[in-house]
Amino acid sequence: MGAAPQRTILFLGADAAYLHAFRGPLMRWFQARGYRVVAVAAVLDGFDPAVFAAGGVTFHAWPLKKASLDPIGDLTPLMTLWRVLRREQPDLLFAHTIKPVIYGVILSALAGVKRRSVMIPGLGYAFTEGTGLKRRLVGWLARHGYRTALARAHMAIFQNPDDVAALRQTGALPAATPTGLVNGSGVDMDHYVPGPWPDGPPRFLMVARLLRDKGVVEFIEAARHVRRRLPDARFVLVGGTDPNPAAIAQAEIDAWVAEGLIEAPGQTGDPRPYYADCHVFVLPSYREGTPRTNLEAMAMARPIITTDVPGCRQTVIHGENGLMVPARDGRALGEAMLALAGDMEAARRMGLAGLRMCRERFELAAVTAETGALIIGNQLPNS
Repeated sequence: MGAAPQRTILFLGADAAYLHAFRGPLMRWFQARGYRVVAVAAVLDGFDPAVFAAGGVTFHAWPLKKASLDPIGDLTPLMTLWRVLRREQPDLLFAHTIKPVIYGVILSALAGVKRRSVMIPGLGYAFTEGTGLKRRLVGWLARHGYRTALARAHMAIFQNPDDVAALRQTGALPAATPTGLVNGSGVDMDHYVPGPWPDGPPRFLMVARLLRDKGVVEFIEAARHVRRRLPDARFVLVGGTDPNPAAIAQAEIDAWVAEGLIEAPGQTGDPRPYYADCHVFVLPSYREGTPRTNLEAMAMARPIITTDVPGCRQTVIHGENGLMVPARDGRALGEAMLALAGDMEAARRMGLAGLRMCRERFELAAVTAETGALIIGNQLPNS
């Protein structure tokens, strides 16, 4: 008898750099089990997709504009994806984030892909509370698109139970669609390694896409509040601009820097020096899946101040490895900063507690294996 034909899994994402950074370990997990891996994603400025080929992954560029609401403009990405599906004939689809999930599942069902698994790593702009016609329109499109696609998915993977409940409640997640929960994307604890506790005045760090929904404005409000009591405190905001409708304009960032309120070094490919230099990591987001930056800071033994919202609350036990505050409340955030700045020994202990929690719950290899098992399910061998 001849060897069984090699199975193919197709990873679909909106951003090639993000797909490589966050799903690269999962691709290698499948390769180690004999799968051929294909990746399809949009290539944005500054990313070299040759890294996929170097890792043995077949890559197809996808001309998708992830923040666009133009259905006519999405016809080209749809046709491109259809041609790739017909050419590669994958056995499994793993789609990641909103447009890839909606387009990928529907087209792969039509193309006869045997198993269709998705990850919804957070509900983001479309499901975050707020006003404005555009946000309401995006939310309506997201709910109806998810409902159509997820009815055809064999597995929907989430990073927190609140997102499952929210989609079930709105009808966007059909009752018959199986779901799984994983602890975020995991964190490579050989890469993010604790260093010595820093000297000097208190330094607060935020690493995030520069979006209002990430709590950037509250970070600024808190910085002003803290500076009135601790004028030597430093506030560092690391991240790049984004096409998201909730993006902070670069002019606003520049004005805060000119005011002397924050330091804003921009986007970085390696945030570890910033984690190592801070005393406290801050993420005042309005909603997350499971925030990777919180996990990275925890792996480097830094305490976390974050909001009591879906996703963020998965990473902090209040008073143990950090503090939780209400969302959209810059003053409460500032008071939490002052509390840790006033007791650096307690802050250091919280950082060590976060490191222990990270080892127990968020270690990369364990999370990757759990995610891979959910993608495969019980219908295919080689699990």
